[in-house]
Amino acid sequence: MSSTEKKAIVLFGHGARDPQWAEPMKRLQSILIGQLPHVQVELAFLELMAPSLPDTVDCMAHGGVQHIQVVPIFFGKGGHLKNDFPVIMAEMKQKHPALNIEATAAVGQWDAVWQAIATEIIQQVQ
Repeated sequence: MSSTEKKAIVLFGHGARDPQWAEPMKRLQSILIGQLPHVQVELAFLELMAPSLPDTVDCMAHGGVQHIQVVPIFFGKGGHLKNDFPVIMAEMKQKHPALNIEATAAVGQWDAVWQAIATEIIQQVQ
């Protein structure tokens, strides 16, 4: 990936009926926008909320984004990540073959996430 490519991050979550469920993701989005001012950062959801991941990628592709990093904001690797997510990724790559679409591991698989949570828990109980 060259440094001149238009880049984007999609924070991909499950979604919920209650709109407040997305507040932590919006907070993360705001932090990333502040720290990565030249990278477009959007939210997308699997179900119950809009926009969907394919709709978000479609908009980005039409807006000239060339590289998209999808970050699944899931703690556990359940059926949605094992079954649904790979299908969605494959469909998006097929629909947009010129677009570089990649995905990180789910945040719940990152050791640093669990270390940060453990550190905060320790601070809270001391």
